[in-house]
Amino acid sequence: MSRIGRMPIAIPDGVTVKIAENNRVTVTGPKGTLERVLPSELTIKEEDGQVVVSRPNDLKKTKSLHGLTRTLINNMVIGVTKGYSKVLEINGVGFRAQKKGDELTMYLGFSHPVVMKDPEGVEAKVDGNKITVEGIDKEKVGQYAAEIRDKKRPEPYKGKGIKYENEVIRRKVGKAGKK
Repeated sequence: MSRIGRMPIAIPDGVTVKIAENNRVTVTGPKGTLERVLPSELTIKEEDGQVVVSRPNDLKKTKSLHGLTRTLINNMVIGVTKGYSKVLEINGVGFRAQKKGDELTMYLGFSHPVVMKDPEGVEAKVDGNKITVEGIDKEKVGQYAAEIRDKKRPEPYKGKGIKYENEVIRRKVGKAGKK
């Protein structure tokens, strides 16, 4: 049995979980509402303040979906209560970012500024050389942060570029000079 899949999800105060037909799960909380259609092979039930995910058989497909489904529902519950955020750092001489409305403008050493529009439900904030991406949907926050990082990945010689706050860049030694 899936160790993650069989754990019940506690529903905190102020959060409501609705389970409709075809496993359409809607989670509403203080920060907003998230909705997702989950695999119909599994049974999702709400019992005395907890959500329980169970599987009908031990087929490989249902076993692999069991823990995933439970984690997706748990991420929705955490998202509507606490929310998610990722912090990115900009390193490099002259590299900087600005925020105007819902547009993030980054100057990354190209001949033109890189302009990105915040997706719906996700917001980027700029503080010095740090960009904080916040939202209630874990998937959207991670995707937008990855797209920002992809505009100028950190290079291994000087570490210039956009990296995650806790990311460690493997550094290389430059070429040796003549003797």
